[in-house]
Amino acid sequence: MMNKVTPRVFIAATRQNDGKTTTSLGLMAALKKYYPRVGYIKPVGQRIVEVQEQRIDEDTLLMDSVYRLNCPLMEMSPIAIEPNFTRNYIENSNPDWLVKRTQQAFDRVAWEKDFVLCEGSGHAGVGAVFDFSNARAAKVLDAKVIIVSRGGIGKPIDEVALNQALFEKEGVEVIGVILNKVLPQKLEEITRITRMGFQRRGLKLLGVLPYEPVLSRPTMDLVCSSLNAEPLNDKGPLKNLVDNVVVGAMSANEVVNYTRKGSLIIMPVDRLDILRGVASSLLGQAEEGLAGIVLTGTRSVSDEILEIVAKVPFPVLSTKSETFAVASTVHDLTVKTRPSDTQKIEVIRKLVAKHVDVELILSQIGSRNDSNR
Repeated sequence: MMNKVTPRVFIAATRQNDGKTTTSLGLMAALKKYYPRVGYIKPVGQRIVEVQEQRIDEDTLLMDSVYRLNCPLMEMSPIAIEPNFTRNYIENSNPDWLVKRTQQAFDRVAWEKDFVLCEGSGHAGVGAVFDFSNARAAKVLDAKVIIVSRGGIGKPIDEVALNQALFEKEGVEVIGVILNKVLPQKLEEITRITRMGFQRRGLKLLGVLPYEPVLSRPTMDLVCSSLNAEPLNDKGPLKNLVDNVVVGAMSANEVVNYTRKGSLIIMPVDRLDILRGVASSLLGQAEEGLAGIVLTGTRSVSDEILEIVAKVPFPVLSTKSETFAVASTVHDLTVKTRPSDTQKIEVIRKLVAKHVDVELILSQIGSRNDSNR
């Protein structure tokens, strides 16, 4: 029988990119004030990377990198949804294996832990195609659920109601809701009204997180990996945040005039005039200057460019893709927090600590640790 003694909670969301991982990241720090040894499991992982020949979900790596959880990676990420997983499952279904694998992983994660944070992979129905929806996963883990939804009034209440129905069909209790990305000027009004709206559905409003622009801004590290680009200089771990994008399809003077702190300039590798203009105007402005530059196109990078690039105080990347394809890719980036995003992680911790009622969460799951209060 699976461990049913260790306290746990399951974090779900109404849709993708609503802030489930952000909430989990901040909640982990908040829970550690009550329970020194907190474990983590994400039963179903969809964004998979290979680590020492193991297939691990990216969010699991993030949590382990930030908090050093002292749990086996494979147990924190027991089911990896690789290409053709769904097709293969439909042809050769084995729901019992999914249940046993998840429960065994939970037992190992919960070993010598005071609490386990369980993270879902989206809304309540995600995974239903292979008989292991988030609602089913929460049932298998014997966990009560918190739903994270994006700020607003009507839409989040409607979407939470839909998800709540699917969890309840599986016999899983939803204890409350955390709203994310609420405009600061509307924080008080939305908190007041949604608290009343959720109360009508028997749900607690557990927290309201204000929109924090820095969390939506990509780092140069994310830009680099998304473009599969090559760094041309060594300017630290590419932590600069991108605030806006300037496409170098104009004169050098115009490009310089359009740039400001946090700008990312995307320009053809043969526009030496722009590179000279930007370099001369921004030398010595490492703190107030650009996020970086991406040089595009198939032409080789000249020695003259490399000489200029070596002197500028921001990262310069090179990619074979064309300028507007690169601009489109950057525009469409889904910004996910990475282990190297120390500034963002600190912001997330403070947001959750200030705006989420952790004691209310613990009381709702019947797990208040009075000795640590």
